[in-house]
Amino acid sequence: MVAADSERPKDPAVRMFRRERSVPLRGSAAALCNNLSVLQLPARNLMHFAVVHGPSAQLLSAAPEGVPLAQRQLHAKEGAGVSPPLITQVHWCVLPFRVLLVLTSHRGIQMYESDGSIMVYWHALDSGDTSSVQAVFARGIAASGHFICVGTWTGRVLVFDIPAKGPNIVLSEELAGHQTAVTDIATEPAQGQDSVADMVTADDSGLLCVWRSGSEFTLLTRIPGFGIPCPSVQLWQGIIAAGYGNGQIRLYEATTGTLHVQINAHARAICALDLAPEMGKLLSASEDTFVHIWKLRRSPESGYIEVEHCHGECVSDIQVCGARFCDPSGSSFAVTGYDLAEILRYSSV
Repeated sequence: MVAADSERPKDPAVRMFRRERSVPLRGSAAALCNNLSVLQLPARNLMHFAVVHGPSAQLLSAAPEGVPLAQRQLHAKEGAGVSPPLITQVHWCVLPFRVLLVLTSHRGIQMYESDGSIMVYWHALDSGDTSSVQAVFARGIAASGHFICVGTWTGRVLVFDIPAKGPNIVLSEELAGHQTAVTDIATEPAQGQDSVADMVTADDSGLLCVWRSGSEFTLLTRIPGFGIPCPSVQLWQGIIAAGYGNGQIRLYEATTGTLHVQINAHARAICALDLAPEMGKLLSASEDTFVHIWKLRRSPESGYIEVEHCHGECVSDIQVCGARFCDPSGSSFAVTGYDLAEILRYSSV
């Protein structure tokens, strides 16, 4: 049942966010969906950014006012092959006891200590049973408890068991729920509740698989696709927010797969979604150059999911490819674009 269907909103008259000092990059971001990862370190008053460009990933540390403090470049591990492999995604995984930086590429999966200084694990992708015309890659990264989950071109999701310290990482399980390449993975803490849907995976057909994590992951439900890729997905308090290639955002009930809200949010494909968990804010970014911020809530009377448009930002003449909130309350966000040698930053007025 669709609770609401709104047209693409116009910019509100009162601006909620203002442009701050940008963070310079050595090169532009590659034209990949979800091409920005942000790690906030409040204790050190630092913000870390990671962006993919070809066979390398740029890591940057910046002070709150945007002054860059340090940069590091990581390269995809070669593996077997003639040409350097291209990185498909970079993402910080915050586990209960450590933070790891995960890189995916056309050759394998690399895991580093959070600052990128030491590679602690390398998993090569096996292309032995793949035809020569099919691309081999990993894409879609998320932490769930003491596991890190990574999607693959086959539709399988690799589950890695991460120790409290050290490199003894083990591939513990492979989840089979998709028939096409995984695009994105989202998780949220289950807080010890039984039968709680705490992970969702998306693929190139738009199919969503909803899982319960644990010593063994359990597939709870499938939400059918409609032939449109779902490049980005988020999960918050049992609500799945899925962004599609036709510019739509759909909000589903995680436990049942029921569609509650459908928003015609953007004029072109959505390339990134993010959630600020403290306030229930949803950020959507699209190839139409717009970044929108929405407020999610549940109706106390009906339990239905409700959504309100809060802010629209036009990033003129830029092909947006990544966007993330920079804090859990959603009071600031950052944006990357193809052929743009900086990370744009915005904060609430």
